[in-house]
Amino acid sequence: MANPRRVAVSTSKAPSPRFSYSQGIIAAGLLFIAGQVPIDPETGSTAESFADQVDQTLRNLAAVAEAAGGSLADAVRVNVYLEDIDRVQEMDAIYRGYFGKPLPARTTVRAGLRGFMVEMDAIVAL
Repeated sequence: MANPRRVAVSTSKAPSPRFSYSQGIIAAGLLFIAGQVPIDPETGSTAESFADQVDQTLRNLAAVAEAAGGSLADAVRVNVYLEDIDRVQEMDAIYRGYFGKPLPARTTVRAGLRGFMVEMDAIVAL
C-alpha cells in the first residue's frame, strides 16, 4: 500500500534507476534526490572528462529537482562523492554555478566509484 506522505518523483531527463530505488522522494516538504551519476539520459553515455562528468551529474540532479517542482537553488544539503578527492577544487568551480546563496550544506568524500569520477545526491526544500 502506498504511503501518501511519501511521493516518488521520476523524470526521463535523468538516468533511470538501475536498481531498487526512486530518483527522488518527496516527504515533509523536502525532496530527497537519489545519487546521480554522469550518465546522459538521452544517449546513455558517460563523458570522459572530469569537468563534463561533474556538469552532467549536476544537470541530472537539477532535472529531478525540476520534476518535483523545485530547483537546485532550493537545495539545503548535498553529498558529493569523488573518485579523486584532490579534484575537489575543480568540482567546486563547476558546482557553484548550480546553487544559489546561501549555498547548501555539503559533505565531500572520496569514494570508490565504479565507472564514474563523481556522484551526488541532494535534499531540496520544496
